[in-house]
Amino acid sequence: MIDYIQKGGLLMWPILICSIISIAVFAERLFYFHRATIHVGEFLQGLSNLVQRRNFAEALHECAGTPGPVARVIHSALIRHDAPRAELREIVQEAGQLEVPKLERFLGVLATLAYLTPLIGLLGTVAGMIEAFGMVSSNGGYATVTELSTGIYKSLLTTAAGLVVATPTFVAYSYLSSRVNTLLHDMERAGIEVVHMLTDREPTAEIISFREAQNKATAERRSEF
Repeated sequence: MIDYIQKGGLLMWPILICSIISIAVFAERLFYFHRATIHVGEFLQGLSNLVQRRNFAEALHECAGTPGPVARVIHSALIRHDAPRAELREIVQEAGQLEVPKLERFLGVLATLAYLTPLIGLLGTVAGMIEAFGMVSSNGGYATVTELSTGIYKSLLTTAAGLVVATPTFVAYSYLSSRVNTLLHDMERAGIEVVHMLTDREPTAEIISFREAQNKATAERRSEF
Protein backbone atom coordinates (compact mmCIF):
# COMPACT_ATOMS: atom_id res chain seq x y z
CA MET A 1 0.00 0.00 0.00
CA ILE A 2 2.81 2.40 0.90
CA ASP A 3 4.39 1.58 -2.46
CA TYR A 4 1.22 2.59 -4.32
CA ILE A 5 1.02 5.83 -2.33
CA GLN A 6 4.60 6.70 -3.18
CA LYS A 7 4.11 5.91 -6.86
CA GLY A 8 0.81 7.81 -7.03
CA GLY A 9 2.37 11.07 -5.99
CA LEU A 10 1.54 13.81 -3.53
CA LEU A 11 -2.25 13.73 -4.04
CA MET A 12 -2.42 10.16 -2.74
CA TRP A 13 -1.99 11.49 0.79
CA PRO A 14 -5.19 13.61 0.81
CA ILE A 15 -7.05 10.57 -0.50
CA LEU A 16 -5.59 8.49 2.33
CA ILE A 17 -6.65 11.13 4.87
CA CYS A 18 -10.18 11.13 3.40
CA SER A 19 -10.36 7.36 3.79
CA ILE A 20 -9.33 7.56 7.46
CA ILE A 21 -11.93 10.26 8.17
CA SER A 22 -14.59 8.22 6.35
CA ILE A 23 -13.87 5.10 8.41
CA ALA A 24 -13.88 7.06 11.66
CA VAL A 25 -17.19 8.79 10.91
CA PHE A 26 -18.86 5.55 9.83
CA ALA A 27 -17.69 3.71 12.96
CA GLU A 28 -18.88 6.52 15.26
CA ARG A 29 -22.30 6.79 13.59
CA LEU A 30 -22.74 3.02 13.52
CA PHE A 31 -22.07 2.79 17.25
CA TYR A 32 -24.44 5.71 17.93
CA PHE A 33 -27.29 4.18 15.93
CA HIS A 34 -26.73 0.80 17.57
CA ARG A 35 -27.23 2.36 21.01
CA ALA A 36 -30.11 4.57 19.88
CA THR A 37 -32.19 1.78 18.33
CA ILE A 38 -34.81 0.17 20.57
CA HIS A 39 -37.83 -2.05 20.07
CA VAL A 40 -40.46 0.66 19.96
CA GLY A 41 -43.49 -1.64 20.24
CA GLU A 42 -42.32 -3.37 23.41
CA PHE A 43 -41.18 -0.11 24.96
CA LEU A 44 -44.52 1.59 24.32
CA GLN A 45 -46.40 -1.43 25.65
CA GLY A 46 -44.52 -1.24 28.94
CA LEU A 47 -45.13 2.49 29.21
CA SER A 48 -48.81 2.00 28.40
CA ASN A 49 -49.24 -0.22 31.45
CA LEU A 50 -47.55 2.38 33.65
CA VAL A 51 -49.64 5.23 32.23
CA GLN A 52 -52.87 3.30 32.77
CA ARG A 53 -51.91 2.92 36.44
CA ARG A 54 -50.93 6.63 36.43
CA ASN A 55 -47.45 5.68 37.56
CA PHE A 56 -45.79 8.55 35.72
CA ALA A 57 -42.74 8.61 38.00
CA GLU A 58 -41.73 5.10 36.99
CA ALA A 59 -42.54 5.83 33.34
CA LEU A 60 -40.24 8.85 33.41
CA HIS A 61 -37.55 6.75 35.08
CA GLU A 62 -37.82 4.14 32.31
CA CYS A 63 -37.48 6.81 29.62
CA ALA A 64 -34.53 8.45 31.37
CA GLY A 65 -32.74 5.10 31.59
CA THR A 66 -33.31 4.24 27.93
CA PRO A 67 -30.84 5.75 25.44
CA GLY A 68 -31.89 7.11 22.10
CA PRO A 69 -34.10 9.80 20.57
CA VAL A 70 -37.32 7.79 20.81
CA ALA A 71 -37.13 7.62 24.60
CA ARG A 72 -36.30 11.34 24.83
CA VAL A 73 -39.32 12.27 22.70
CA ILE A 74 -41.59 10.17 24.91
CA HIS A 75 -39.98 11.63 28.03
CA SER A 76 -40.78 15.16 26.88
CA ALA A 77 -44.47 14.25 26.58
CA LEU A 78 -44.64 12.38 29.90
CA ILE A 79 -43.30 15.40 31.79
CA ARG A 80 -46.34 17.40 30.59
CA HIS A 81 -48.80 14.50 30.75
CA ASP A 82 -51.62 16.74 32.00
CA ALA A 83 -51.39 19.08 28.99
CA PRO A 84 -54.15 19.07 26.35
CA ARG A 85 -53.74 17.08 23.14
CA ALA A 86 -52.76 20.05 20.96
CA GLU A 87 -50.05 21.13 23.37
CA LEU A 88 -48.73 17.58 23.69
CA ARG A 89 -48.47 17.30 19.93
CA GLU A 90 -46.42 20.51 19.80
CA ILE A 91 -44.17 19.28 22.61
CA VAL A 92 -43.52 15.99 20.82
CA GLN A 93 -42.89 17.75 17.51
CA GLU A 94 -40.40 20.18 19.04
CA ALA A 95 -38.60 17.37 20.85
CA GLY A 96 -38.33 15.42 17.60
CA GLN A 97 -36.96 18.43 15.74
CA LEU A 98 -34.23 18.79 18.36
CA GLU A 99 -33.19 15.17 17.77
CA VAL A 100 -32.85 15.47 13.99
CA PRO A 101 -29.46 17.31 14.01
CA LYS A 102 -28.08 14.67 16.38
CA LEU A 103 -29.14 11.90 14.01
CA GLU A 104 -27.74 13.62 10.91
CA ARG A 105 -24.47 14.57 12.57
CA PHE A 106 -21.40 13.99 10.33
CA LEU A 107 -23.49 12.58 7.47
CA GLY A 108 -22.66 15.66 5.44
CA VAL A 109 -18.97 14.85 5.93
CA LEU A 110 -19.45 11.42 4.37
CA ALA A 111 -21.36 12.88 1.44
CA THR A 112 -18.63 15.47 0.87
CA LEU A 113 -15.88 12.83 0.97
CA ALA A 114 -17.80 10.62 -1.45
CA TYR A 115 -17.84 13.46 -3.99
CA LEU A 116 -14.42 14.91 -3.19
CA THR A 117 -12.13 11.88 -3.41
CA PRO A 118 -12.85 11.07 -7.10
CA LEU A 119 -12.12 14.70 -7.96
CA ILE A 120 -8.80 14.54 -6.12
CA GLY A 121 -8.01 11.33 -7.99
CA LEU A 122 -8.91 12.94 -11.30
CA LEU A 123 -6.72 15.92 -10.47
CA GLY A 124 -3.84 13.57 -9.75
CA THR A 125 -4.38 11.81 -13.06
CA VAL A 126 -4.40 15.09 -14.98
CA ALA A 127 -1.27 16.26 -13.16
CA GLY A 128 0.45 12.94 -13.91
CA MET A 129 -0.46 13.09 -17.59
CA ILE A 130 0.88 16.64 -17.81
CA GLU A 131 4.11 15.49 -16.20
CA ALA A 132 4.40 12.49 -18.54
CA PHE A 133 3.87 14.50 -21.71
CA GLY A 134 6.07 17.27 -20.35
CA MET A 135 8.85 14.72 -20.18
CA VAL A 136 8.19 13.80 -23.83
CA SER A 137 8.36 17.43 -24.94
CA SER A 138 11.55 18.02 -22.96
CA ASN A 139 13.20 15.15 -24.83
CA GLY A 140 12.45 16.73 -28.17
CA GLY A 141 9.20 14.86 -28.74
CA TYR A 142 10.76 11.44 -28.25
CA ALA A 143 10.19 9.02 -25.36
CA THR A 144 10.37 5.32 -24.98
CA VAL A 145 7.22 3.27 -24.44
CA THR A 146 8.49 2.33 -21.01
CA GLU A 147 8.89 5.94 -19.92
CA LEU A 148 5.49 6.94 -21.26
CA SER A 149 3.67 3.96 -19.77
CA THR A 150 5.34 4.53 -16.41
CA GLY A 151 4.07 8.10 -16.30
CA ILE A 152 0.56 7.10 -17.29
CA TYR A 153 0.58 4.27 -14.74
CA LYS A 154 1.49 6.65 -11.94
CA SER A 155 -1.16 9.15 -13.01
CA LEU A 156 -3.94 6.55 -13.07
CA LEU A 157 -3.17 5.37 -9.54
CA THR A 158 -4.77 8.47 -8.01
CA THR A 159 -8.02 7.97 -9.94
CA ALA A 160 -8.18 4.33 -8.84
CA ALA A 161 -7.47 5.31 -5.23
CA GLY A 162 -10.13 8.01 -5.31
CA LEU A 163 -12.75 5.57 -6.60
CA VAL A 164 -11.72 2.93 -4.06
CA VAL A 165 -12.36 5.41 -1.25
CA ALA A 166 -15.44 7.10 -2.73
CA THR A 167 -17.44 3.94 -3.50
CA PRO A 168 -17.62 2.48 0.05
CA THR A 169 -18.01 5.98 1.46
CA PHE A 170 -21.11 6.56 -0.64
CA VAL A 171 -22.47 3.13 0.34
CA ALA A 172 -21.85 3.98 4.01
CA TYR A 173 -23.63 7.32 3.59
CA SER A 174 -26.65 5.64 2.00
CA TYR A 175 -26.81 3.03 4.75
CA LEU A 176 -26.57 5.58 7.56
CA SER A 177 -29.21 7.75 5.86
CA SER A 178 -31.58 4.79 5.86
CA ARG A 179 -30.91 4.29 9.58
CA VAL A 180 -31.73 7.96 10.16
CA ASN A 181 -35.03 7.59 8.27
CA THR A 182 -35.90 4.51 10.34
CA LEU A 183 -35.27 6.35 13.61
CA LEU A 184 -37.29 9.33 12.40
CA HIS A 185 -40.18 6.98 11.64
CA ASP A 186 -39.84 5.43 15.10
CA MET A 187 -39.90 8.89 16.69
CA GLU A 188 -43.03 9.85 14.77
CA ARG A 189 -44.74 6.61 15.72
CA ALA A 190 -43.74 6.95 19.38
CA GLY A 191 -44.86 10.59 19.47
CA ILE A 192 -48.29 9.82 18.01
CA GLU A 193 -48.88 6.84 20.26
CA VAL A 194 -47.76 8.56 23.46
CA VAL A 195 -50.11 11.48 22.74
CA HIS A 196 -53.00 9.05 22.25
CA MET A 197 -51.90 7.16 25.34
CA LEU A 198 -51.99 10.26 27.52
CA THR A 199 -55.17 11.84 26.15
CA ASP A 200 -57.34 8.75 25.55
CA ARG A 201 -56.69 6.89 28.75
CA GLU A 202 -59.71 5.71 30.75
CA PRO A 203 -59.87 6.00 34.55
CA THR A 204 -59.05 2.74 36.33
CA ALA A 205 -60.50 1.32 39.54
CA GLU A 206 -57.76 2.88 41.67
CA ILE A 207 -58.75 6.40 40.57
CA ILE A 208 -61.36 8.14 42.68
CA SER A 209 -63.74 10.21 40.59
CA PHE A 210 -65.35 12.83 42.85
CA ARG A 211 -67.71 13.93 40.08
CA GLU A 212 -69.15 10.41 39.76
CA ALA A 213 -69.53 10.17 43.54
CA GLN A 214 -71.37 13.50 43.62
CA ASN A 215 -73.71 12.45 40.82
CA LYS A 216 -74.45 9.19 42.61
CA ALA A 217 -75.24 10.97 45.90
CA THR A 218 -77.55 13.40 44.08
CA ALA A 219 -79.39 10.54 42.42
CA GLU A 220 -79.88 8.79 45.78
CA ARG A 221 -81.31 11.94 47.35
CA ARG A 222 -83.74 12.35 44.47
CA SER A 223 -84.89 8.74 44.82
CA GLU A 224 -85.77 9.39 48.47
CA PHE A 225 -88.23 12.08 47.42
